[in-house]
Amino acid sequence: MVRSEIISKLSNKIHQKIKKSELEKILNVIVNTIVNGVKDHKSIELRSFGRFSQKKIKARLNARNPRTGEKIQTQERKSIAFKMSKELKNKINKKESKIN
Repeated sequence: MVRSEIISKLSNKIHQKIKKSELEKILNVIVNTIVNGVKDHKSIELRSFGRFSQKKIKARLNARNPRTGEKIQTQERKSIAFKMSKELKNKINKKESKIN
């Protein structure tokens, strides 16, 4: 699902009370808040959804270029980690078990 689909679904649930342009601004504020929080080494937790945090990936000497097989050295870098809540995990697993 892309940003425009999220805004459309929000608009349909609110029954056109808030304009789509305002919903887009609200979504942008939420996403920017999450990004800036993770950037500042803070853990962002959305109850019943999950937690976003920053993690460091260590530098490696023995990495390989998958295209050429050549050994390369990678530098330390940062990544975002997401850990889903137990509630979300249960919801996802219940949906999958109904399908099978």
